[in-house]
Amino acid sequence: MNISPRPSFSVQLSAAWQSSNSLLCVGLDPDATRLPPMFAHARFALFDFCRAIVDATAPLVCAFKPQMAYFSAQCAEDQLEQLIAYIHDTYPTIPVILDAKRGDIGATARQYAREAFERYEADALTVNPYMGYDSIEPYLQWAGKGVIALCRTSNPGGGDLQSLSVNGQPLYQHVAQLAARSWNASGQLSLVVGATYPDEIAQVRRLVGEMPLLIPGIGAQGGDVEATVKAGITTQGTGMMISSSRAILYASAGEDFAHAAAVVAARTRDEINRWRGAGGE
Repeated sequence: MNISPRPSFSVQLSAAWQSSNSLLCVGLDPDATRLPPMFAHARFALFDFCRAIVDATAPLVCAFKPQMAYFSAQCAEDQLEQLIAYIHDTYPTIPVILDAKRGDIGATARQYAREAFERYEADALTVNPYMGYDSIEPYLQWAGKGVIALCRTSNPGGGDLQSLSVNGQPLYQHVAQLAARSWNASGQLSLVVGATYPDEIAQVRRLVGEMPLLIPGIGAQGGDVEATVKAGITTQGTGMMISSSRAILYASAGEDFAHAAAVVAARTRDEINRWRGAGGE
């Protein structure tokens, strides 16, 4: 598959952890019903809002994670393309994770991979591996591109299937072992584990070693930062992309929304660093 002119996702992420002194990932989930009034009649409201958030928080993050559904629901895929291009051009050292949670097989999966990595030029993509290896293999063929597979999700119903016993262990742990042992031939595979389940984060970390974890669920979803960091930190003091979206994006509904987002992002970054022993800026 095409080789990205950008460094591999794993290289970008490792560098971003160090240069930003941050494990914070800001999710870009622009809900059209929650944007400040100043965007009510803007032609490119989603892009303009997210660009302001990106500019305000870029020094504080290790990654940005635009959520595809918020753009496609508004027929604003062109604004998503524009946003990712803007981040690449303006903040070239910050990786962009396209949050789409794709899950299909064969030719369809190959087209989803083209969409993510060729059309949108994302550095990484979230995928659903619960159809088996052949549902994620087409994404792993893209040299240097990150593939972040759902493992133990943060929603309450995740355990309905992910906690089912498989040979005496929960299914999510079986997925973690497959990811760490046989699926990660590209070296670009990561896992999603929700901050709302810190015990499960610790179990996954034990199984996958230094593999990066994308951890949603702090902020509006109520995940505990201290418990999350202690459960998921690696021996290098990194290993996590701790994602917060709504608490940062909608910190203010006024014209100061970008400044308010930066304040909350800085506070979150510093709280994470307090528990990882890295210190805030």
